Amino acid sequence: MYYAGRSGWTARGPGVEPSQLDHAGAGDPRPRGVLAAHNWPDRGRLFLFIIAGISDAVDGYLAKTFGWQTELGAYLDPLADKLLIVSIFLALGVDGKLPLWLVVAVVSRDILIVIAVMLSWVLGNPVRIRPLIVSKANTVAQIVLAGTVLADEGFGLGLAWPRFILVWLTGALTVASLAAYLHSWLLHMSGYESPDARG
Repeated sequence: MYYAGRSGWTARGPGVEPSQLDHAGAGDPRPRGVLAAHNWPDRGRLFLFIIAGISDAVDGYLAKTFGWQTELGAYLDPLADKLLIVSIFLALGVDGKLPLWLVVAVVSRDILIVIAVMLSWVLGNPVRIRPLIVSKANTVAQIVLAGTVLADEGFGLGLAWPRFILVWLTGALTVASLAAYLHSWLLHMSGYESPDARG
């Protein structure tokens, strides 16, 4: 079984407590002050993550309220949000705080979708990407997972099991959303897309 400790994803067997594997456990020779300072980068990431989320929400509200929406912004805004999430997942993956397979799945999904959209333009049959329900659920799961990991790493909240569940939930939704988008893309490219789906 894998334990999501502050030292990364670590295999452990029955009878091995998380505190024995975690840097913040009783056996860690470093002083408490050093351990607290070690967590400051994760706290900084968490605060930046929260600020970015609030900024995005305010930006969206102002754009809708005062009619500041543009066609370019409609493309750039979700792209910026996606880049933020992907960059956080990459950073957490490099630090060993998220499993590598999940980071690869999240990044690969977005790359494949971008390639599919570009290919449709090259073939002269551009497809309009609209958020699907499963895609929205996937985005929510990614945001909740990232926030949970950053909070747990920064403040030592002991969220090993919630993190474990969120990792597998996010992985499942990532695969499901990719399958849904590729299915819609194939229908569009083959000419079987319904008039309603074309918007």
